Amino acid sequence: MSAPHTTDVIEDMPAPAIDLSVVVPAYNEERRLAPTLDAIITHLSDNESRFGSWELIVVDDGSTDGTRDVVDAVRAREPRVQLVTSPRNRGKGNALRLGVLASYGRRVLVTDADLAAPIEELELLDKALGEDHAAAIGSRATPGATIDTHQHRLRELLGRAGNFLIRRVAVPGIRDTQCGFKLFDGERAREAFGASRLNGWGIDVEVLQHFRRSGWPVAEVPVRWSHQPGSKVRPLDYGRVLAELTLLKARSVRPADLLAVSLFLLMAVALYSGRWADPNGRYLPDSLQDQNQWEWFFAVTADNIRHLHNPLFTTLQGFPDGVNLMANTVMLGLSVPFAPITLLFGPAIALSLVMTLGLAATGAAWYWLIVKRVVGHRGAAFVGATLAAFAPPMVSHANAHPNFMILFMVPLIIDRALRLCAGTRVVRDGIVLGLMATYQIFLGEEPLLLASMGMALFALGYGLVRRDAARAAWRPLLNGLAVAGAVCLPIVAFPLYWQFAGPQSYGSVLHGDNAGNSPLALLSFAERSLLAGNADRAGALSLNPTEQNAFYGWPLAVFAFAVVVRLWERALVKALAFTALAAAMLSLGPRFRIPTTDIVLPGPWALLSGKPLFESVIEGRVAMICAPALGMLVAVAIERLLSARGAATQYFGALAVAAALLPLVPAPLKTVDREPTPAFFTDGTWRAYVDPARGESLVPVPLPDPGDAEALHWQTAAGLGFPLPGGYFNGPYGPEHIGIYGASPRFTSNMLRDVRYSGKVPVIGKNWRAQARADFTFWKAGALVLVPQPHQNELRDAVDKLVGRPGTWVHGVWVWDLHEGD
Repeated sequence: MSAPHTTDVIEDMPAPAIDLSVVVPAYNEERRLAPTLDAIITHLSDNESRFGSWELIVVDDGSTDGTRDVVDAVRAREPRVQLVTSPRNRGKGNALRLGVLASYGRRVLVTDADLAAPIEELELLDKALGEDHAAAIGSRATPGATIDTHQHRLRELLGRAGNFLIRRVAVPGIRDTQCGFKLFDGERAREAFGASRLNGWGIDVEVLQHFRRSGWPVAEVPVRWSHQPGSKVRPLDYGRVLAELTLLKARSVRPADLLAVSLFLLMAVALYSGRWADPNGRYLPDSLQDQNQWEWFFAVTADNIRHLHNPLFTTLQGFPDGVNLMANTVMLGLSVPFAPITLLFGPAIALSLVMTLGLAATGAAWYWLIVKRVVGHRGAAFVGATLAAFAPPMVSHANAHPNFMILFMVPLIIDRALRLCAGTRVVRDGIVLGLMATYQIFLGEEPLLLASMGMALFALGYGLVRRDAARAAWRPLLNGLAVAGAVCLPIVAFPLYWQFAGPQSYGSVLHGDNAGNSPLALLSFAERSLLAGNADRAGALSLNPTEQNAFYGWPLAVFAFAVVVRLWERALVKALAFTALAAAMLSLGPRFRIPTTDIVLPGPWALLSGKPLFESVIEGRVAMICAPALGMLVAVAIERLLSARGAATQYFGALAVAAALLPLVPAPLKTVDREPTPAFFTDGTWRAYVDPARGESLVPVPLPDPGDAEALHWQTAAGLGFPLPGGYFNGPYGPEHIGIYGASPRFTSNMLRDVRYSGKVPVIGKNWRAQARADFTFWKAGALVLVPQPHQNELRDAVDKLVGRPGTWVHGVWVWDLHEGD
């Protein structure tokens, strides 16, 4: 009897009271199916005392050959064989779903039609299922498995790669999800397959993921397996499995998580809304000269990649000595992958995109960590992550320092370190941690140092209150860190060598005797605070608008103190409070003055000041560690308030949260119209005066420096066609290679800089002209270029006297061609 082809039909449904159901999906299997069914029937009939009553369900997935006739022939002599049909071929997943849902067994075995794992292996699975497992799955990848006949090497390689991705994305801990020999608890199997949606090969992963999320234990059992000819798996099917895996992962995301990520992106776009209005024509004035610098970093990285140059060094700035790019934190971890966008659309758009997406990704990463490790309530986690990613210090650095606000790797590193403490997979987690640390080094080393300090402070605080946990965690943590170091160091050894000992490397950057925060800065409001910001107040308490490294506001400090007092019994709260307080104290610097007094006290930073790695750190930045610690405290408090019974408690608690956080909501970053680039650079006129092939440079008047680096923008607008002396970067000065901002000064560059700021031209005689000629020769100058600017008449007068002839007005600039009179 053949089934109709219009609908899915289950024929001759057996009466319920079955110990074991065996489900065999089949598509065009007329040649292999009969021996498989005979083997299954014989084994089950000979072992009814062990397996009990049974049924065998064959699912014909729209076969076009004689598969159904084979099943009908078997059914004629064995009534316990059932046939389920599908009107058309929909895939193995659809066939398995139909078969399992048609079953009545207390246990359900699914096996492929080729019986690559012999039916005799059922005994092993049945034993494992009886040991309090909800499923026992055959595995070719666990110790003890036997493979009599291997697949083609390419198929095995693709299978291993696929299993690796599956473990990482969907079902960690299971080595072989695709072996077609699995035994399930019947009721749970019908629930899992009934909830499945995939029709292809990925249904194995989907069902196992359902078991994992439901907390149903799964045993992976080594089996004997042999590749059978005529497999229906084709090379393209591996790609389809990955596509289904991606779909499965997308479906597993909760709507609340999607909403959180979308809101982080909207907040990041809103923060940079002024710049996105015209990325090429708008400038962040609070970035000072850093926007020019970072756009140049992205441009030079893309240029190095395009021309296959060393990405760690360039002579396009600081000519002829050059710039050590590894020592200047050019964020190769993002500037390299975004190089195509930089080349296609320009560095301004690439940098805007990186900073916007990076800030949103940082918020999403903190949200993920808080949900996973701190609180289960999505709303509480969102608020805490928002504070961690959009706290006033982060917004301040969002003007100019992408390396300090794009921190999406930090929550991932923290989570991996916590996994090490559990000690379950020390080697694997250590390897992953090493790779994560490697990538973070190419995003920013100082943020990694600060993150390490924060983790160390938290570990110290938590260890003091939970000594039992510390005793259990310290050994696997140290072992895992050793593995991480063994992975990370060989990869970063050469870049770090180049950074600290390569061309134009330097020892340390001096930031003054004390770059710490005032105690008042911790309790005041930042300039960009939408409701409470005060530029004069914030400016008096910070180095500049990009270094407002505290400014959490007194309401948040009061709220955090109340949370700590109320929830003091929780070890996590104590550790977070210790972390935030210790970081705040360290951020005060080696000494600090008590506000409104003349009393100066030593700060704990004095213990670290001048030590290797810490000597170049702006100590005020240590207060950035407080942001995620406070964010987690706020998340804990909100979750506790939401679980409170009294309406009054929830109401006044919500008011307290609002009072603490609303003053910190940032206003969009300020933007201004960018000065247009002179046509001399954009239309290529400069090529008539400078020949880079001869090693010549173009010398702006005055030379670019940290006070005015607009020449870097002109250079990028000209496609980095010529090198520049001077510039805005970190480089060495003097025989001790002390780090300074910009190129090593020369007599002529210093004099032109003084004229720019003072408007006074010194008496220029023979000695000045001789020194200028020496400097022009050192810079290999092809031409001097003066762009209209304040004190341009005085600058023009000075250069006329230095060169010995007047300049020429060409396409919006004054030019002195140094080839004349050679």
